[in-house]
Amino acid sequence: MSLDLGIDIINRRPYAREVFKWQDMELLPHSSADTMLCEIYEWNGRNWRTTNNNLIGYLFAGETLQTIKNSLISVQKFPALIPDFEFTKESMVEYGLSLPSLFNIGINGNISNAKTFSVRVNGVTRSRITNIDSPGIEILKNYSEFTQDQSRSYRKNIKFNYLSTSLFFAESVEIYLEKDAATGLDISFQTRDVEVEAKADTDTTKHFILKYSGNQAPFAAKFTKGKDFNIM
Repeated sequence: MSLDLGIDIINRRPYAREVFKWQDMELLPHSSADTMLCEIYEWNGRNWRTTNNNLIGYLFAGETLQTIKNSLISVQKFPALIPDFEFTKESMVEYGLSLPSLFNIGINGNISNAKTFSVRVNGVTRSRITNIDSPGIEILKNYSEFTQDQSRSYRKNIKFNYLSTSLFFAESVEIYLEKDAATGLDISFQTRDVEVEAKADTDTTKHFILKYSGNQAPFAAKFTKGKDFNIM
Protein backbone atom coordinates (compact mmCIF):
# COMPACT_ATOMS: atom_id res chain seq x y z
CA MET A 1 0.00 0.00 0.00
CA SER A 2 2.85 2.40 0.75
CA LEU A 3 4.04 1.89 -2.83
CA ASP A 4 0.60 2.95 -4.07
CA LEU A 5 0.80 6.07 -1.94
CA GLY A 6 4.37 6.74 -3.01
CA ILE A 7 5.49 7.35 0.58
CA ASP A 8 7.31 5.61 3.40
CA ILE A 9 4.81 4.93 6.20
CA ILE A 10 6.89 2.52 8.27
CA ASN A 11 6.08 2.97 11.98
CA ARG A 12 3.35 5.51 11.37
CA ARG A 13 -0.17 5.78 10.08
CA PRO A 14 -0.60 7.45 6.72
CA TYR A 15 -1.83 11.02 7.02
CA ALA A 16 -5.31 11.93 5.87
CA ARG A 17 -4.03 14.13 3.03
CA GLU A 18 -1.99 11.23 1.64
CA VAL A 19 -4.96 8.85 1.68
CA PHE A 20 -7.35 11.46 0.30
CA LYS A 21 -5.06 12.17 -2.64
CA TRP A 22 -4.57 8.47 -3.33
CA GLN A 23 -8.30 7.69 -3.19
CA ASP A 24 -9.49 10.94 -4.85
CA MET A 25 -11.58 11.71 -1.76
CA GLU A 26 -12.70 15.12 -0.48
CA LEU A 27 -13.65 16.15 3.03
CA LEU A 28 -17.31 17.13 3.19
CA PRO A 29 -18.00 20.76 4.14
CA HIS A 30 -20.52 19.48 6.70
CA SER A 31 -22.33 16.25 7.34
CA SER A 32 -25.32 14.72 9.06
CA ALA A 33 -26.98 11.33 9.16
CA ASP A 34 -29.28 12.37 6.30
CA THR A 35 -26.43 13.30 3.93
CA MET A 36 -27.10 11.21 0.83
CA LEU A 37 -25.46 10.11 -2.37
CA CYS A 38 -26.11 12.33 -5.40
CA GLU A 39 -26.18 15.56 -3.38
CA ILE A 40 -25.10 18.55 -5.46
CA TYR A 41 -22.09 20.64 -4.40
CA GLU A 42 -20.43 23.78 -5.70
CA TRP A 43 -16.66 24.34 -5.80
CA ASN A 44 -15.51 27.95 -5.53
CA GLY A 45 -11.88 27.19 -6.29
CA ARG A 46 -11.01 26.67 -2.64
CA ASN A 47 -13.94 25.19 -0.72
CA TRP A 48 -16.88 22.87 -1.24
CA ARG A 49 -20.37 24.15 -0.53
CA THR A 50 -23.58 22.17 -0.68
CA THR A 51 -26.43 23.54 -2.78
CA ASN A 52 -28.90 21.75 -0.47
CA ASN A 53 -30.24 19.97 -3.55
CA ASN A 54 -30.05 16.36 -4.65
CA LEU A 55 -29.93 15.15 -8.23
CA ILE A 56 -32.92 12.86 -7.78
CA GLY A 57 -35.12 15.88 -7.00
CA TYR A 58 -34.67 16.96 -10.63
CA LEU A 59 -35.15 13.48 -12.09
CA PHE A 60 -38.15 12.05 -10.24
CA ALA A 61 -41.43 13.13 -8.66
CA GLY A 62 -44.18 11.80 -6.43
CA GLU A 63 -44.06 8.22 -5.23
CA THR A 64 -41.20 7.39 -7.59
CA LEU A 65 -39.05 10.08 -5.98
CA GLN A 66 -39.75 8.69 -2.52
CA THR A 67 -38.93 5.16 -3.69
CA ILE A 68 -35.61 6.26 -5.19
CA LYS A 69 -34.80 8.30 -2.07
CA ASN A 70 -35.41 5.27 0.15
CA SER A 71 -33.20 3.20 -2.14
CA LEU A 72 -30.38 5.77 -1.89
CA ILE A 73 -30.64 5.83 1.89
CA SER A 74 -30.45 2.03 1.94
CA VAL A 75 -27.41 1.65 -0.33
CA GLN A 76 -25.16 -0.85 1.42
CA LYS A 77 -21.82 0.12 2.91
CA PHE A 78 -18.77 -2.03 2.18
CA PRO A 79 -15.20 -1.92 3.53
CA ALA A 80 -13.38 0.80 1.59
CA LEU A 81 -10.11 -1.20 1.66
CA ILE A 82 -8.08 1.84 2.57
CA PRO A 83 -5.76 2.01 5.58
CA ASP A 84 -6.63 3.55 8.91
CA PHE A 85 -5.25 7.10 8.85
CA GLU A 86 -5.00 10.22 10.95
CA PHE A 87 -5.63 13.92 10.84
CA THR A 88 -2.72 15.67 12.55
CA LYS A 89 -2.90 18.88 14.56
CA GLU A 90 -1.58 20.78 11.54
CA SER A 91 -4.33 19.50 9.24
CA MET A 92 -6.95 20.18 11.91
CA VAL A 93 -5.74 23.79 12.16
CA GLU A 94 -5.97 24.03 8.38
CA TYR A 95 -9.52 22.66 8.28
CA GLY A 96 -10.62 24.61 11.34
CA LEU A 97 -13.75 23.51 13.14
CA SER A 98 -15.19 21.74 10.10
CA LEU A 99 -13.11 18.60 10.63
CA PRO A 100 -13.98 17.73 14.25
CA SER A 101 -17.63 18.61 13.66
CA LEU A 102 -17.84 15.94 10.96
CA PHE A 103 -17.30 13.37 13.72
CA ASN A 104 -19.50 15.21 16.26
CA ILE A 105 -16.43 16.24 18.23
CA GLY A 106 -16.58 19.59 20.00
CA ILE A 107 -13.47 21.71 20.55
CA ASN A 108 -13.33 24.27 23.36
CA GLY A 109 -10.20 26.36 22.90
CA ASN A 110 -7.46 26.88 20.34
CA ILE A 111 -6.16 23.69 18.71
CA SER A 112 -2.81 25.40 18.06
CA ASN A 113 -2.13 25.51 21.82
CA ALA A 114 -2.06 21.69 22.08
CA LYS A 115 1.23 19.83 22.31
CA THR A 116 -0.27 16.99 20.30
CA PHE A 117 -3.71 16.65 18.82
CA SER A 118 -4.86 14.03 16.35
CA VAL A 119 -8.02 12.39 15.09
CA ARG A 120 -7.37 8.82 13.98
CA VAL A 121 -9.93 7.28 11.65
CA ASN A 122 -10.46 3.51 11.73
CA GLY A 123 -12.46 0.99 9.73
CA VAL A 124 -13.54 3.16 6.80
CA THR A 125 -16.55 1.95 4.82
CA ARG A 126 -17.96 3.28 1.58
CA SER A 127 -21.35 3.48 -0.10
CA ARG A 128 -21.59 4.29 -3.80
CA ILE A 129 -23.90 4.25 -6.77
CA THR A 130 -23.08 2.23 -9.88
CA ASN A 131 -24.58 1.65 -13.30
CA ILE A 132 -25.20 -2.04 -12.58
CA ASP A 133 -27.23 -1.81 -9.36
CA SER A 134 -30.43 -0.11 -8.30
CA PRO A 135 -30.95 2.82 -7.78
CA GLY A 136 -28.00 3.76 -9.98
CA ILE A 137 -29.58 2.15 -13.04
CA GLU A 138 -32.76 4.21 -12.71
CA ILE A 139 -30.85 7.41 -11.89
CA LEU A 140 -28.55 7.09 -14.88
CA LYS A 141 -31.43 6.39 -17.27
CA ASN A 142 -33.44 9.40 -16.10
CA TYR A 143 -30.34 11.59 -15.97
CA SER A 144 -29.62 10.93 -19.63
CA GLU A 145 -33.18 11.91 -20.52
CA PHE A 146 -33.03 14.96 -18.24
CA THR A 147 -29.93 16.39 -19.97
CA GLN A 148 -31.82 16.30 -23.26
CA ASP A 149 -35.37 17.22 -22.23
CA GLN A 150 -34.54 19.76 -19.50
CA SER A 151 -31.32 21.19 -20.92
CA ARG A 152 -31.80 24.65 -19.37
CA SER A 153 -32.25 23.28 -15.84
CA TYR A 154 -29.40 20.84 -16.44
CA ARG A 155 -26.97 23.62 -17.40
CA LYS A 156 -28.08 25.90 -14.57
CA ASN A 157 -28.14 23.42 -11.69
CA ILE A 158 -26.02 20.39 -12.47
CA LYS A 159 -23.67 20.51 -15.47
CA PHE A 160 -20.95 22.61 -13.83
CA ASN A 161 -21.56 21.51 -10.25
CA TYR A 162 -20.50 18.24 -8.59
CA LEU A 163 -22.35 15.14 -7.47
CA SER A 164 -21.39 12.93 -4.52
CA THR A 165 -21.05 9.48 -6.10
CA SER A 166 -19.37 7.83 -3.09
CA LEU A 167 -19.65 8.51 0.64
CA PHE A 168 -17.13 7.42 3.28
CA PHE A 169 -17.90 6.50 6.89
CA ALA A 170 -15.78 5.71 9.96
CA GLU A 171 -16.39 2.66 12.12
CA SER A 172 -14.54 4.37 14.94
CA VAL A 173 -12.54 7.51 15.64
CA GLU A 174 -9.69 7.86 18.10
CA ILE A 175 -9.05 11.27 19.65
CA TYR A 176 -5.68 11.98 21.21
CA LEU A 177 -4.92 15.29 22.96
CA GLU A 178 -1.83 16.22 24.95
CA LYS A 179 -1.49 19.68 26.49
CA ASP A 180 -0.14 21.63 29.44
CA ALA A 181 -2.39 21.58 32.49
CA ALA A 182 -2.82 25.36 32.32
CA THR A 183 -3.84 25.36 28.65
CA GLY A 184 -7.53 26.11 28.19
CA LEU A 185 -8.34 23.41 25.67
CA ASP A 186 -10.86 20.61 26.00
CA ILE A 187 -12.90 18.25 23.86
CA SER A 188 -16.46 16.93 23.97
CA PHE A 189 -18.48 14.56 21.83
CA GLN A 190 -21.97 13.22 21.36
CA THR A 191 -22.66 9.85 22.96
CA ARG A 192 -25.86 8.88 21.16
CA ASP A 193 -25.19 5.68 19.19
CA VAL A 194 -21.56 5.99 20.28
CA GLU A 195 -19.64 3.58 22.49
CA VAL A 196 -16.93 5.53 24.31
CA GLU A 197 -13.72 3.92 25.56
CA ALA A 198 -11.55 6.19 27.70
CA LYS A 199 -7.86 5.30 27.48
CA ALA A 200 -6.83 8.45 29.35
CA ASP A 201 -8.68 11.44 30.77
CA THR A 202 -6.44 13.75 32.83
CA ASP A 203 -5.67 17.47 32.92
CA THR A 204 -2.86 16.96 30.41
CA THR A 205 -3.84 13.92 28.34
CA LYS A 206 -7.12 12.94 26.68
CA HIS A 207 -7.40 9.71 24.74
CA PHE A 208 -10.84 8.45 23.70
CA ILE A 209 -12.04 5.88 21.20
CA LEU A 210 -15.52 6.52 19.77
CA LYS A 211 -17.21 3.53 18.13
CA TYR A 212 -20.23 4.44 16.04
CA SER A 213 -23.43 2.48 15.54
CA GLY A 214 -26.84 3.21 14.07
CA ASN A 215 -27.23 5.59 11.15
CA GLN A 216 -23.76 7.04 10.68
CA ALA A 217 -22.91 10.40 9.15
CA PRO A 218 -20.32 10.39 6.33
CA PHE A 219 -17.15 12.44 6.66
CA ALA A 220 -15.88 12.42 3.06
CA ALA A 221 -17.05 11.92 -0.50
CA LYS A 222 -15.91 11.32 -4.03
CA PHE A 223 -17.29 14.01 -6.33
CA THR A 224 -18.02 13.81 -10.04
CA LYS A 225 -18.69 16.87 -12.18
CA GLY A 226 -22.23 16.94 -13.51
CA LYS A 227 -21.20 16.92 -17.16
CA ASP A 228 -19.00 13.87 -16.52
CA PHE A 229 -21.55 11.94 -14.51
CA ASN A 230 -21.99 8.40 -15.80
CA ILE A 231 -21.31 6.43 -12.55
CA MET A 232 -19.00 4.04 -14.40
